[in-house]
Amino acid sequence: MSNFSTADHTFMAQALRIAERGLYTTMPNPRVGCVIVKDGRIIGEGVHLKAGEPHAEVLALRQAGDKAKGATAYVTLEPCSHHGKTPPCADALIEAKVAKVIAAMQDPNPLVAGQGLARLAGRDIEVASGLMQAQAEALNPGFISRMTKDMPFVRSKIAASLDGKTALSNGASQWITGEAARHDVQRWRARSCAIMTGVGTVLSDNPSLTVREIELERRPLRVVIDSFLRTPLNAKVLQNGRTLIAFAIDAEDKAEKLFEAGAELLCIPNDTGKVCLKTLLSHLASDEINEVLVEGGEGINGALMAHKLIDELIVYYAPKIMGSAAKCMFAMPPFTEMNQALDLQILDVRQFGNDIRLRLKC
Repeated sequence: MSNFSTADHTFMAQALRIAERGLYTTMPNPRVGCVIVKDGRIIGEGVHLKAGEPHAEVLALRQAGDKAKGATAYVTLEPCSHHGKTPPCADALIEAKVAKVIAAMQDPNPLVAGQGLARLAGRDIEVASGLMQAQAEALNPGFISRMTKDMPFVRSKIAASLDGKTALSNGASQWITGEAARHDVQRWRARSCAIMTGVGTVLSDNPSLTVREIELERRPLRVVIDSFLRTPLNAKVLQNGRTLIAFAIDAEDKAEKLFEAGAELLCIPNDTGKVCLKTLLSHLASDEINEVLVEGGEGINGALMAHKLIDELIVYYAPKIMGSAAKCMFAMPPFTEMNQALDLQILDVRQFGNDIRLRLKC
């Protein structure tokens, strides 16, 4: 890794900041920002906002114009070297005659994976990568996961009382947390490609699973895990957008009716006659789904956690006590020894109104 200067960090930080403008819009593409600098001054900035539209490097070069010759380009992701919906960004940088390209990280896409930087180096452009790599990776966890593991990045959002309960024994759960926490959830929904729940939540809460309070051109795919097709034909989750129902058994010939009601159906049983969760997530990755937000109950959270399919937890704790009979966060077999407990890493702790949000790496 090169020795990067204070100025290098400053300019890459700006590239990362502007890349965040694509947080809700770039999928399935990664969020990328580019800053072009000459004589210590920014002469061009660009951010990729939408698949099919120009990439960050191209927009920054347009702004810089002829001044780009001899300049340094700071880009949050290695410039692409292949023809997709747009021409290779590496070629645009070569044509502009920049002197140096610094990338925060290599592109995990096997079609690129170092080839973009190699192409630049082959044309006598100085290249370096690894500057603020952790921040760049945090910007695109879903894209990286899909490219390296053929799986989306899975977050599970849980609203819980102080004693770790998510619903009363009768299923009532609205509202555990306050308005500020619920507004924050909308931001996580907006950045996700899909929002996933279980049929139990559909039956008890009848959620829409749509993004509110934030303007979006696209609508995240809704995914319902419904092993025995119990989703009502008039469920809100079947309205206003795409919905995929993953099931295992259609004993009552309901699949056709749900299809007519607008649902997409996917039959993926496991050995126990329920939905195979790993196959479901793999299918979503093949459908270019980068980030999945799970908003389910103890059953789906327990099953995903038991199969090590959750990458990150977002837990909103409300200062309430709901009692031992209330539903817990994870329905899992009882542990008998402390070394069976699952260790998590706290990434972030913040307060929203009267509630506390914990982000945890699984």
